[in-house]
Amino acid sequence: MIKKFLALTIVFLVATFPATWLLMLFLGNIGTHVSYWGTLPLGILGSSLLAGASRSGGHGH
Repeated sequence: MIKKFLALTIVFLVATFPATWLLMLFLGNIGTHVSYWGTLPLGILGSSLLAGASRSGGHGH
């Protein structure tokens, strides 16, 4: 049970890493220096929005 939870946590962090990293770069460029953990909630949101857009095939259904 604990091993499964740890594995899911690692997969979750890896899946949200690209969006979170890009948001960190963007926020750093506009002068807001936020840590990875501070940006993670926005990264989760961005990842889920991208996943939802790609799942619908980009037709806006």
